[in-house]
Amino acid sequence: MIKIEAIFRPQRFEAVKDALAKLGIKGMTVSEVRGCGKQKGAVEHYRGSEYEIMLHPKVKIEIITHKENMDKIIDAISYAARTGETGDGKIFISEIIEAVQVRTGQRGESVI
Repeated sequence: MIKIEAIFRPQRFEAVKDALAKLGIKGMTVSEVRGCGKQKGAVEHYRGSEYEIMLHPKVKIEIITHKENMDKIIDAISYAARTGETGDGKIFISEIIEAVQVRTGQRGESVI
């Protein structure tokens, strides 16, 4: 089992969700997050003062899946999230040692 974490622009969420639905991906965790990287900060004005906003709003999705699905999920997210501009996001992959369904106590890949 693996966990795919993707962080990308909020305005690309619907496109990413639709691309994953076409692959039959039914479950994911979605969070609104803020982050910074190579993308430059934005300057905003408030009551006559100038502020640089360094943390940009992003969406983070987390998907637990079987390893054999990894490449097609990465490709779908990458294609749907890409604008070609700095700040399009990142995808991280990690191995999952165990999964437990809380309600039943069932363990292993069958719970995903």
